[in-house]
Amino acid sequence: MKIAILGATGQAGSRLVAEALRRGHQVTAVSRKADPAADTAQLIHLAADIHDPALASQLRGHDVIISSIHFTQAKPETLFKLVRDTGVKRYLVVGGAGSLEIAPGTLLIESPDFPAIYLEEASSGKAFLDALRHVADLDWTFLSPSALFVDGERTGKFRLGKDSLLVDADGKSWISFEDYAVAMLDEIEHPAHVRQRFVVGY
Repeated sequence: MKIAILGATGQAGSRLVAEALRRGHQVTAVSRKADPAADTAQLIHLAADIHDPALASQLRGHDVIISSIHFTQAKPETLFKLVRDTGVKRYLVVGGAGSLEIAPGTLLIESPDFPAIYLEEASSGKAFLDALRHVADLDWTFLSPSALFVDGERTGKFRLGKDSLLVDADGKSWISFEDYAVAMLDEIEHPAHVRQRFVVGY
């Protein structure tokens, strides 16, 4: 498939690029400081800002668009319009964990010990998901990581959930960027959560 990744040089975005290439997909890696000199037959680097109206025409003809943009950097409507203007229907979003439930009716972001440093981004992520749930003309998927989203290894062994925080046997909620990318590419190749949010964790 032909996959465009917005925010391709970030922690999650770079792993998504690597995983997509590993599986033989054609990748367009979009970032503000892309280096076209690093292009290959399978990978095109595109220097662009998501607010640039010219970007949509450059992404036409792709099968999938993945957004790995921080939620504080773009309004939902900006990204929704960009994707619509490309004509691409399949749209996946690197989500956040703040909107996951830790108990019925209680979100992680509402817990008293939620780190203040992540509050703005997590709140924006929840608002993004709320807006996405009203989008009916795109085949979107919002994949939330676990509470800790960290450097690690590609094991291919993890659990999936729906709207609740995943916690391992030791009480830890975490996922590596590498295994997150595996879960995202699995969803692209075998769609199982269209117009839904799901979560990945150990």
